[in-house]
Amino acid sequence: MTTLQRKIGPGSLTVATWVIAILFVFPLIWMVVTSFKQEADAYTDPPRIVFTPTVSQFASILDRGFLPYLANSAFVTVMSTLIVLVLAVPAAYALSLAPIPKTGNALGFFLSTKMLPIVAAIIPLYVISQRTQLLDNVWALVILYTAMNLPLAIWMMRSFFLEVPTEMIEAGRVDGAKLPTLLTRVILPVVAPGIAATALICVIFAWTEFFYAVNLTAARAGTVPVFLVGFITSEGLYWAQLSAAALLASLPVMIVGWIAQNHLVRGLSMGAVK
Repeated sequence: MTTLQRKIGPGSLTVATWVIAILFVFPLIWMVVTSFKQEADAYTDPPRIVFTPTVSQFASILDRGFLPYLANSAFVTVMSTLIVLVLAVPAAYALSLAPIPKTGNALGFFLSTKMLPIVAAIIPLYVISQRTQLLDNVWALVILYTAMNLPLAIWMMRSFFLEVPTEMIEAGRVDGAKLPTLLTRVILPVVAPGIAATALICVIFAWTEFFYAVNLTAARAGTVPVFLVGFITSEGLYWAQLSAAALLASLPVMIVGWIAQNHLVRGLSMGAVK
């Protein structure tokens, strides 16, 4: 037991930990509470703690056409993440377990693509999307989100692939396994937690991306972040409706994160495959 623990006791440390955790999640808790209020209750000062819960705000969100935006976000997120994984897995293998000369240059190039501010590229991207008939099209976002997440995915997966014991690969080659078999039967089961962690991060980045979506979509391909902007009006914010919409927008990512939490923890702490 440390000196600090002897002075204040384990119980005090537990209480302090809970207080800090509650402070971090308090905005989320307040959003959930506000989503069940009427607009009049959401605007009170001081805030009204006791109120009659209602689900009318969620019904209002659905009536405003939330589901098409949700479907667009789901399609763009799933498709871009799948394409990123399909491209990043062989790239990470080549850059980690089968490196060639100038590998460091390739890694530097991937990293350099993240250094250009997206605002500096939006006008060329807008013109290209317009001339290729991809303006206000979900496939434009799929392509851009894939390009946005691919460098990060390659870097992350390369670090996971480096943790694969070379003895396992050599044993597979001795047994006559070809590259596809090595990848699917030997390597991927070992790095599966890392791939899950990478996929979850790509999902979060694609789901919450706003700048490309608000500039390259309009009526047909808008995503959830674009939908949320509609609650910012010249008359002010509709706090209860905005909270309800934000809760509905956050639920898919929170559910995916909760399902994949074990793989996420294992993936971010890989290094134990010894």
